[in-house]
Amino acid sequence: MTGVLGPRVARWAVAAVIPAELLLVVVVVAGVRIPSAVLAATELLVLGVLVLEIWVLRGLYAAERAAGLRPGPAARSALRTVVPVQVRRLLLHELRAMVSLCLWIARRRHGVREGDHAARYTEPQTAMMYGMVFVSVVETVVLALVIPWPAVHRVVLVLDVYGILIILAMHAACVTRPHVVARDGTLRLRYGALVDVTVPADAIASARVDRRYPQGRLVTPAEDGSLDLIVGGQTTVTLELTRPVPVVRPLGAVAEATVLRFHADDPRALVAALGQPTRR
Repeated sequence: MTGVLGPRVARWAVAAVIPAELLLVVVVVAGVRIPSAVLAATELLVLGVLVLEIWVLRGLYAAERAAGLRPGPAARSALRTVVPVQVRRLLLHELRAMVSLCLWIARRRHGVREGDHAARYTEPQTAMMYGMVFVSVVETVVLALVIPWPAVHRVVLVLDVYGILIILAMHAACVTRPHVVARDGTLRLRYGALVDVTVPADAIASARVDRRYPQGRLVTPAEDGSLDLIVGGQTTVTLELTRPVPVVRPLGAVAEATVLRFHADDPRALVAALGQPTRR
């Protein structure tokens, strides 16, 4: 298995095995007894994938080193080749969200330095987030009362608690990672750990308060070169640029935008921090 086939098979194996292994971990943590044959088969499969990964990574690393790369860049290049970008980004988003939960508890913010203007954007979604947590807690209690099978109850309990933790971590990521206008005029647009866009000061042509209620997902690019970063079904600031700025979407796809529309809880303060008149 050489050439392109090895890395391709390794990528498919990682994409298939990681979700299965995570499910197995959840079941085991829940205290459910897994038949020995199932555990053995699963662990053999994981071991086989790990061996394949190591073998492919070793060959790619050796090739990168032979091409002149230093050890660190060579290892990162090999990992990027084998592990699908969607898997890497999902794991990274989850890790950052969990770190943000710790920052939230410690009342600290990420990426905000002295003299920067931090702009919150969580107001339209806060009630919804807490509502989701409340519903999840009620669901957990109800299911604990109605599910008669202990094994199923433990699995559902672990999944529900993990789901509540993820919702809180996502909200914490938004609270602790606000938009930031740096002292040099650079604008950093964010949505939790999922979106992080840097707009240089010299790329900003104009900014204005402009409340809209667009339809679409969190990051919605349009054919005219505009891109909406939607929070709670709305945007409140329109930013026109002098040149296209790349926007990396949550799963790794890249779009370019010459107009950015996004939400800030206090859009006038953000526009003023950019040195723009706060006209509507």
